Amino acid sequence: MKIHRVLAEGCGAVLQAVFAEGKVLDRALDAAFSANPRWGKRDRAFVAETVFEVVRWRRALAFVVDHDSTGALCAAQWRRMGLEIPAWWTWDGCDVGEMTAREGQLPGQTRAIRESVPDWLDARGEAELGERWDAELTALNRKAGVFLRANRLMGTREGTAAWLAVEGIETRPVDGVPDALEVVSGRIGKPLLASGRFEIQDASSQRVAPLLDVKPGMRVIDACAGAGGKTLQLAALMENRGEIIALDVAGRKLDQLQHRAERAGVSIVRTEVWSDSSLKQLAGWADAVLIDAPCSGLGTLKRQPDLKWRLTEPSLEKTRRLQRRLLDHYPEMVNVSGRFVYATCSILPSENEGQVEALLERDPRWKLERQETFSPAATGHDGLFGARLVRL
Repeated sequence: MKIHRVLAEGCGAVLQAVFAEGKVLDRALDAAFSANPRWGKRDRAFVAETVFEVVRWRRALAFVVDHDSTGALCAAQWRRMGLEIPAWWTWDGCDVGEMTAREGQLPGQTRAIRESVPDWLDARGEAELGERWDAELTALNRKAGVFLRANRLMGTREGTAAWLAVEGIETRPVDGVPDALEVVSGRIGKPLLASGRFEIQDASSQRVAPLLDVKPGMRVIDACAGAGGKTLQLAALMENRGEIIALDVAGRKLDQLQHRAERAGVSIVRTEVWSDSSLKQLAGWADAVLIDAPCSGLGTLKRQPDLKWRLTEPSLEKTRRLQRRLLDHYPEMVNVSGRFVYATCSILPSENEGQVEALLERDPRWKLERQETFSPAATGHDGLFGARLVRL
C-alpha cells in the first residue's frame, strides 16, 4: 500500500490530539473521519490501525526509532506494518536500518518499555498482581475482538447469528456466555445496529449483569448506567417485565440509553439524572442494585489503549476514594431482602476485592455471596470484576 500524504498527516493530527491534548482516542479518530468524508473504507482502516497501534506501543516504538515525536512513532509503526515510508515523510530519530537493529534489542529492555506502559503503572501492576501481571499485560496489548450480545427479547443467539450471516456477518458463539457472539468476518454498520437485535458488548461485560440474578417483575436500579449496555441486558434478563431505573450524572448518556432501549424493544427502563436527592428518594426501593462503578478502566486497554497515558497515580487514588463513597451510600437503595452487585472494568485488586473486603469490615449488614474476576489472560476478553452482596 502506498501511503498518501493526507492520510499520513491525518495520523499525525490524531496522535497529536491524543498525546499532547489528552483527547480520547476514539473521539479524536471520529473527528478526523468526520473532517475527511472523502476517505474511503481502506483509508479509514489505515489511519485507525496506525493510530491505535502507535498509542498501544508508544514506548516500544519510541525505543525502536530512538525518539518519541509523533512523526517518528508513525515511521516506526509503518515499518512494522511492512510499508515503505514515503521520502517526503521526515522524522527525528534513527533511520529504517537502525530501527530494524533496535527492534531486535527490544526484548532486552524493561517490561515497561517492551509492553509500553508508564513506569508507575508497571510498578503498581506488579505490586498488586505479582507474577500474574506479566500475562495480564501481554493479553491487554492484543487487539480487541468485536463481540455482540444477542437481544433475547427479539430472538435467540442462534437465530441472531443466522440473521447476521444473511447480512454478510460471520459470527461464532462464545463458550460460557449465553448471549455472546464473536464477529469472525464482516463489518457491523449502523443499519444493522438499528435493528435492535443485538448490541456491541464485550463478552466479559456480558457476564456482569447475570451476577445480579434478576427475575421478571423485580424493581432494579442501575446506579451508574452510562449509555446503558448493562441496563438493556438486565431488561432482557427480566423478560421486559418489572421496572428498571437507570441513573447517571451525565444526561447525554441517558439520552443515548433511551434511544437504544427503543430500538431494542425495551419498555421497562426509566432514566433519571443523578441529583442530591436521588439517594433519599430511592432509599429501600430496589430489589437489586447494580453499581458499575467508575474505575481505572485497566481491563479495557485492548480497546482503549490511550487510557494508560491519561491515567495517573493521583487520578487512580481519587477513583478509589469515589468507589468507597459509592459503596458507603448506594447500597441504601436496596430493600431489606435485596442485593447489589459491585462491578468494575479494572484488574487491580485494590479497586475490586479490596473495596469489597473494606466494605464488609466497616458495615456488618452485608454478606459476600459471590465474586468473579474475569481475567484478560484467561479469557481473551476484557478484564472485569463483579461481587454480589446480600443483606444479613
